[in-house]
Amino acid sequence: MLLCGPSGSGKSLLAARSGLPVLRLDDFYKEGDDPTLPLVAGSSDIDWDHPGSWDADAAVAAIDRLCRTGRTPVPVYDISLSARTGEGSVDIDRAPLFIAEGIFAAEIVARCAELGLLADALCLSRGPFRTFRRRFSRDLREGRKSVPFLLRRGWRLMRLERSIVAHQTALGAYACDRDEALARLAAAEFAVRPRTGTGTPA
Repeated sequence: MLLCGPSGSGKSLLAARSGLPVLRLDDFYKEGDDPTLPLVAGSSDIDWDHPGSWDADAAVAAIDRLCRTGRTPVPVYDISLSARTGEGSVDIDRAPLFIAEGIFAAEIVARCAELGLLADALCLSRGPFRTFRRRFSRDLREGRKSVPFLLRRGWRLMRLERSIVAHQTALGAYACDRDEALARLAAAEFAVRPRTGTGTPA
């Protein structure tokens, strides 16, 4: 189950509330010294909201391993440092479904579908103003970046939110609010639970 949506839309909280195992796709960000990182147009700021700041190949490989074996190593990423600080693992045990959540999840919908791994893809949307408030409060509390950077990013993302949602739905994610997302998660879990075999849909 892929779960995307604008930064601050509540993806992590929804994933935790579902009770399903979770793969954090934000851990596949590139490191801050990577020369391929994109910049915000007309600025020296790194554009951490551009898919080019993220390692899609590594994320898909981790999803594939989870589906085939039930376990995968994952990097541990510190957003405040823009760096990987270690390695962990995700183990889904006997769960029939798991959630892979992050702002770039929609970018790999087609690849997961082609590999036969996809149960559903959801885009969580709360509205630009609610998302702005929640994102800024979270990022400030967690010390993710400097305050000026967070304000510049927050204002830019608030203005772009509707186009972000449109982009993610165009890639195959279904736009919904929290309650509908939880209902679709429950339906997907019910649909795959009776199945047997070596693969587990993501």
